[in-house]
Parts: sequence; structure tokens; C-alpha cells
Amino acid sequence: MPQIAIIVEFDTLDGQEAEFTRLISEHARLTLEEEEGCLRFEVIKPIERDGTPIPNKVMVNELYADEAAVTRHEQNPRMPILRDATGKLLAGRRLIMAEVR
Repeated sequence: MPQIAIIVEFDTLDGQEAEFTRLISEHARLTLEEEEGCLRFEVIKPIERDGTPIPNKVMVNELYADEAAVTRHEQNPRMPILRDATGKLLAGRRLIMAEVR
């Protein structure tokens, strides 16, 4: 079974990026500690080519051992709590899921 990569681009509301980054970084740390099938969970700050940070943008780059690990992650009891806490901080999000080849 192939590994599964998940990339999510988040658009935060003005003034909410720091709080969102704090919450998603803690979620990433706990996911790596608790979920055996999670191989990578990075919080990424997008920048322009000249190195200037892009305001109100945060991304995550996740890697899971297989589809079963993704399903376990989606069923983690922390997920609804995280969605509730971060939902009010976001203007939108874009999720990309892909098989690693």
C-alpha cells in the first residue's frame, strides 16, 4: 500500500495567524507522538521568492504510512476539538491528498 501525503493550505483571518499556528503546531506535535502511522507532520509558513512571509497563510505537510493511518488520524478524538478551536480563526482552507510514488 502506498504512503499518503496530505497538504493543507490555510487562510487565516486578519490577526489570527499566530493563534492558529500555535494550535496547529500543538496538534502536529501530539499527532506525531500519538499516531504510529503518522510519519511526518510539518507546519509551514509560506514565503514569497524574496523570503517575505505571505500574510495570513499557513500550510501543513503530513505523511502517513497508508490509508488506514489516515483513517485513524481522521478518527482521532482531538479532531472535532481542533476544528472547533480553529474554525473561527480561518477564512478558508484547501486540502490536497495524494499517493506517494
